[in-house]
Amino acid sequence: MADQNADPAAYLEALEAQAERIETPCGNGTMVWRIWGEGPPLVLAHGAQGTWTHWVRNIARLSQRRRLIVADLPGHGQSALPEPQDHEGISNAIALGLREVLGEDGLPVDLCGFSFGGVALAYLAALYPQVARRLVIVGCGGLDTPLGHPRLGRISGLVGEERRAALKANLLGLMLHHPDSADDLAIHMLLPTAKAARLDVSGLVLPDRLLKVLPRIPVPVDAIWGEFDLPHPDPAAQEAVLRSIQPHTIFRVVEGAGHWAMYERPEAFEAALESILAAPLDREVRGRT
Repeated sequence: MADQNADPAAYLEALEAQAERIETPCGNGTMVWRIWGEGPPLVLAHGAQGTWTHWVRNIARLSQRRRLIVADLPGHGQSALPEPQDHEGISNAIALGLREVLGEDGLPVDLCGFSFGGVALAYLAALYPQVARRLVIVGCGGLDTPLGHPRLGRISGLVGEERRAALKANLLGLMLHHPDSADDLAIHMLLPTAKAARLDVSGLVLPDRLLKVLPRIPVPVDAIWGEFDLPHPDPAAQEAVLRSIQPHTIFRVVEGAGHWAMYERPEAFEAALESILAAPLDREVRGRT
């Protein structure tokens, strides 16, 4: 496989070629799923203006132990817009797809969602409780906690090294904490994934869409946060809100990571995720009936 920074496009193409691709109904088109590995299934959902590539640095290792079911969420990447364009439409498309990909005997399944993807999977778990075995959210908004102050600059009209520097600055102004983390692969992925996003998610997260749905989720909800998450800062504040609803929530902080923790500190993130996935499910959950 090509080196991820020497030739990012070739690296992504080679990684995608290793996946099984499945399309399931979504709106007036299809939802695209990519599947790697064998073992207990784990669904991964990316953030807003992202695609499956949000998980690019985790797929190789996680797929050694898990069957990774990685979506392009409705209205993102190669997936069609949901109908309607709200959480009900998104959840319906995901639930339909998971039934087709895994079969009824393959459900419920472990879910892990990053940022907007975590909110989307939270609504899935509430609206389709038979689908979810547990939910892990990663750096999500919607908890009605104080927002950070992302620093995003203009890209339009810039070329060459000036454009590359602006893209790197935007990654550091939102997604990543350390300058070295905004590498050639991250820069290569930034604009294509953003341009492929057609779903307006602004009203689907903030200020409290996650907070409102959490009490309706009948399975454990655990969380992973980057220490230096910029859009949703102060992991302790996020943990306090989650514990007010699910007191037995497992909350892990990835040291040295920004918002995109699984890219910036992949091995530490994966260790946190695997520790959560190994935890018992028989905890008190207020959403249970």
